[in-house]
Amino acid sequence: MSAHPKTVLSNHLRVVSVPMAQMESVALGVWMAAGGRYESARLCGVSHFLEHVMFKGTLTRTARQIKEQIEGLGGSMNAFTDVELTCLYAKVPARHAAIALEVLLDMALHPRLTAGDIERERQVILEEIKMCLDTPMQYVQDLLGTVMWPRHPLGMFLAGTPASVRRIRRRDLTAYWRRFYTPANMVVAAAGPLSHRLLVEQVSALVGRVPPGRAQRFRRASHGQRRARWDCTVKDTEQTHAALGFHAFPRNHPHIHGLNLLHVILGGNMSSRLFHQVREVRGLAYDIGSQIKRYRDTGSFTVSAGVEPKKFLQALRVILEELRRVRREPVTSDEFARAQEFYTGQLVLALEDTVDHMLWVGESELMLERIVPVERILDEVRRARPADVTRAAREVLLPARRNLAVIGPVTPRQRREAQALLEAA
Repeated sequence: MSAHPKTVLSNHLRVVSVPMAQMESVALGVWMAAGGRYESARLCGVSHFLEHVMFKGTLTRTARQIKEQIEGLGGSMNAFTDVELTCLYAKVPARHAAIALEVLLDMALHPRLTAGDIERERQVILEEIKMCLDTPMQYVQDLLGTVMWPRHPLGMFLAGTPASVRRIRRRDLTAYWRRFYTPANMVVAAAGPLSHRLLVEQVSALVGRVPPGRAQRFRRASHGQRRARWDCTVKDTEQTHAALGFHAFPRNHPHIHGLNLLHVILGGNMSSRLFHQVREVRGLAYDIGSQIKRYRDTGSFTVSAGVEPKKFLQALRVILEELRRVRREPVTSDEFARAQEFYTGQLVLALEDTVDHMLWVGESELMLERIVPVERILDEVRRARPADVTRAAREVLLPARRNLAVIGPVTPRQRREAQALLEAA
């Protein structure tokens, strides 16, 4: 049997699993291709709002019964909404997997969506947004999205804005649920000591007669940026928070491993170039690093830092110089070998739990419609060469495609000099 068996039901719902006989737990996830990039500006935040309301009850279970039926079995449950997907998941002792599966599918396919529940959860989400606005380290990442993808769903706030969340009505949530929470737009993933055949039978019994609906489309991102862009929010904070972003590769791009290794070398750990130069050598920041986001049709490479306001320009100069250097000069063989070992080691360590494996196969199947074995990825990374890092740097870190978001007590002089630095070759 395949390490990742897959079955497609007659209504197009996909079931994937990772049989792991040695484990004691089963992790289950119900995945929907429903997230921020499928939303309109008027209903910004509706995916996240709906995920919240799913926990308020179903047609046959109250909110308390949902929690008790999972936690009363020694398990745990949660959910998350991302740009391209939503996932409801649980981890339970293996003998209780069938009950957990039933609860999760009940939440996804039979939510109560009452007006009272929606109004109460609206207040919770508004408080969540306020918390984000009070956390500049997090909020600057949201602002960067608006700079990188202006007037596009990828540039909207995932949780919505106070105005959009107040605007969402019960009919909006119901219409969105009917459109996206359908078998053709859904994957059920599981990992642990389980039988794939039995899992398929259980899913089929619960969902097999539900009409398939349609797989949903999204508006593709544009890559036509021709000059640097930036946005500055002047705010009286203790630090100046900056996020510098570049449009990068989609999930299945042939050069994705070169970009992943570039991330490790530049800002992926404490031995990276940016950590060393910005924090260790110059003492300009406590928090400094790089991040990668991967979507179906695009992606981003980001460098973010929190610095003392007076040192903001100095930190920006050092960051930009390190990005120039990695484009100009080949990576040394020793540095490259360390990055390879770190990346492959972190990938293996990230798959030590049943939840980790469920997340891996669920997201892969939903986004790529296939599951790439971890062994194949490890082999591809090991076969990469330093030239792949240089090529990725030269394709992604282009001066004309710089995007910068800043939050802090930035002076008019700092604004002018930051813009000049950003627009320099």
